[in-house]
Order: sequence, then structure tokens, then C-alpha cells
Amino acid sequence: MHITKSSPRLAAFPIAAFALLLGACESGTSQSDDAAIKAGRENVEAMAAEHANDSTEASPAAKLQPARAVVSQTMPYTEYNDELVYGYFSAPADMFEPLPAVIMIHEWWGLNDNIKAMADRLAGEGFIVFAVDLYNGRVAANPGEARVFMTTAIEEPEAVNSNIRAAYDFVSNTAGAPRVGSIGWCFGGGMSLNTAKLFPDELDAAVIYYGQVTSDDEQLQPVNAPILGLFAAEDTGIKVASVEGFRDALERLRKNYEVQIYPGVGHAFANPTGSNYDAETAEDAWRRTVDFFNLHLAINATP
Repeated sequence: MHITKSSPRLAAFPIAAFALLLGACESGTSQSDDAAIKAGRENVEAMAAEHANDSTEASPAAKLQPARAVVSQTMPYTEYNDELVYGYFSAPADMFEPLPAVIMIHEWWGLNDNIKAMADRLAGEGFIVFAVDLYNGRVAANPGEARVFMTTAIEEPEAVNSNIRAAYDFVSNTAGAPRVGSIGWCFGGGMSLNTAKLFPDELDAAVIYYGQVTSDDEQLQPVNAPILGLFAAEDTGIKVASVEGFRDALERLRKNYEVQIYPGVGHAFANPTGSNYDAETAEDAWRRTVDFFNLHLAINATP
């Protein structure tokens, strides 16, 4: 892992501490891949079709309360074009020592209130959660804006990777998390897999909700984190054939994985603001997610 020193502007920014946390830093870059960008653009169009009739208005399901009290705060952790980028930090209110952390990556809408509510809910299960902002302060108000923001992120892989590296440095070094996982939905699901590629020996678990995946052995070979993939049989953007190819590649490479394809539901079945939301499936996926993180992020978990 390559981490550079934070910029003077970011380092000088005052950050209020709560529990035992805080600080910020910026990190290096990684190589651009034209084929990956092309595939990413295709995924943007697929997501645009899937979300064409969705809104960002949260349903009551987005307001589920955490299982235990949490404290949360918006804070800077990196920079983009000389501007601070803010993430959303949430942790159990009764935390007295560092806990395992989860880097949470938003779906194609951006770091909105729905993702922040999910961060609080996961923190309520006993984790430090840091929800990153890969759109650098922008949150989509409609599908058209989301398409533009996601396209920009896809076409700037070095900036995205730098952002994720900064988040990893924050939770592992500043917050002191003994183990670190990642989770994401839609756009963020693909980025959760990307996080496992960026940190092949450091990341301890990765959860992918209906995100873009690959069957390329060369891309997946470095991944050592256990993988939980949660997909939909009726997803027209992330097709079952691609999920099966991903699963087969993980099997060939003898990776630690679990792939669940839910019948009868479509893309974004866990998004309470979307037209495909399915409460029963979403709850089952959430239970699997929490169990998966409890297993692999426990302090005494076997690597």
C-alpha cells in the first residue's frame, strides 16, 4: 500500500475528535485502464436505464433506527482539485476502543441521506463506518445528474482510487480499526470490489450489492478478501450471466466467496428510494451482510 503525506491545507484543517478518532490524509494514484473505463461507461448506461423512473425521495424504510445508539459526523479526509472532500463517519456511541471498520461506498446517486442512514444502521451493529464521497461533494437530485456524476467518476479512476486509499488510511491509521471491510450498492458495489483489488492483502472483507463485476482471472487473482455478492435475478443492468461468470472465476481461483442471486427481484432491491425495493429480500441481504462482517471482521477472525 502506498500512502503519501497529506497536503498542508488538509492537515491544517481542524477536525473535532469523538471517541478516539480523527485526522485526514491524501494518497497516491493508480494506473488507468482504458478497457475498464469502457466497461464502466457501459455500466453507466445500464444503470441509467435501471434508474430512469426512480427518485431520491426516501421511503419510511430508509429511516430504520440503528440497533444501538450511534454518534456521527461529517468530516474531510482527502482533497479533489484543491477542495476538501467530506465523508460521513458513524460509530457506536458507547465505543471505548477501536472497532472493526467498514468503508461504505454510495450508489449512483451519491452520498445522500439514504446512505448516511445505512451508515448509522451498520454502525449500530458494532462497527466504525466511514461513508466516502466519490462524487466530491455532489449529490444527484435526478437520474440525469446521477448519470453525469457516475460517468465523471468512472472516467477518473486515479482520483477515485486516491479517494478510496485516503478512506482506508483514515479508518485503519487514524481511527485505529484492527480490521477493515468494504460495502457498496450499485456503482458502489463495483467500487467495493475495486477496493478489494486496491488492498489485496489489507482488506478483510468486501460486500457487493448488485455492482459491476468481472470474470477476468487476472483482475481477480490479487483479491484475497472474502467476498459476499448479493445480486438480483431480474437485474437487466448487472445480468445474471455476468454474475455467474464472476462466481465461476472466484471458484477457479479458489477464493473465499459467497454469491447469492435472489429470484424474482430486480436491480436496487435494497434501495428504499427505488421502484424495485423489496423489503423481504433487502432484510435477508442485510442479515447476510451483518453476519458476514461479524465473521470476517471480528478481532480474532482467521485471515
